[in-house]
Amino acid sequence: MSIKKVLVTGGAGYVGSVLVPRLIREGYSVKVLDLYLYGEDVLDSVKNSPNLEQIIGDIRDQDLLRKSLSDVDAVIHLACISNDPSFELNPDLGKSINFDAFEPLVKISKQQGVKRFIYASSSSVYGVSEQPDVTEEHPLNPMTDYSKFKALCEPVLLNEQSSDFTTVVIRPATVCGYSPRQRLDLSVNILTNHAVNTGKIKVFGGIQKRPNLHIEDMVDLYIQLLRETDHRIAGKIFNAGYQNLKIETIASLVKGVVEKEMPEKSPLEIVTTTTDDLRSYHISSEKIGRELGFVARRTIEDAVRDLCLAFKSGGLPESMTHSRYFNIKKMQEVDLQ
Repeated sequence: MSIKKVLVTGGAGYVGSVLVPRLIREGYSVKVLDLYLYGEDVLDSVKNSPNLEQIIGDIRDQDLLRKSLSDVDAVIHLACISNDPSFELNPDLGKSINFDAFEPLVKISKQQGVKRFIYASSSSVYGVSEQPDVTEEHPLNPMTDYSKFKALCEPVLLNEQSSDFTTVVIRPATVCGYSPRQRLDLSVNILTNHAVNTGKIKVFGGIQKRPNLHIEDMVDLYIQLLRETDHRIAGKIFNAGYQNLKIETIASLVKGVVEKEMPEKSPLEIVTTTTDDLRSYHISSEKIGRELGFVARRTIEDAVRDLCLAFKSGGLPESMTHSRYFNIKKMQEVDLQ
């Protein structure tokens, strides 16, 4: 294994707090660089591991980057102001973290001898499309500043591709499922939270398609990208999704799983209302399956079951109100500059 030490920016976030323990179990040494806005306890399951170094800091601090990137073989870049509402709360802050800090991070990584850089872009870069399957060649049409800067970072990274600096871009679908740093502002997770705690599943519109990916499959992919040979991923872009389903179908799946896992909640009601937001898209993950053999193995129902287990065990207290679960609420609290 030529890659032994990994820096995960945003490693205390929703995906990172599942990824980092898995990396350690797989034998990697891991550095986490994160502001830890959502709590310093999210990596408690591995906090005593000699293979984990937690760095509380800001990716905009270039001196800290140089120090953090010393003796690192690979970077998995997850850190960003996530989702449109959080970005729009302070557009200048969002741009400074999501875009302005990106090129220095890439260049310093290369200067410090990092061999591989994996960038988490987003399938939102495609905007709205009538195409039945949106492939990586589809024109980008970002509809918000969040997705625009996700898209603009991609060529910044790919332009640095070289024989000793392997770059790869992933455009994930919406991630779902349980994490120690739980998010309850993502579609499947929102519907499950409301089903469990209000007895009603609110659907706005319902005919819009949304691509989803189980959080454990997302983590599997990042680990696979660390292990791939250079030539299979160098300078490439891959969509990563699984089920492209209508919101109304997702609501029905949530209803079925919650009623089975928590029968005391039955019967659940699905309440459908009209919406002006008819954004609908269907991403194709054929390329990543064909070229890398990656196929997601877990379903939306699996994600809902995992969340139900967390609710039943008391692992998600105050889930309708606490800011730790909702990026926009936390960003309003901390007033990051």
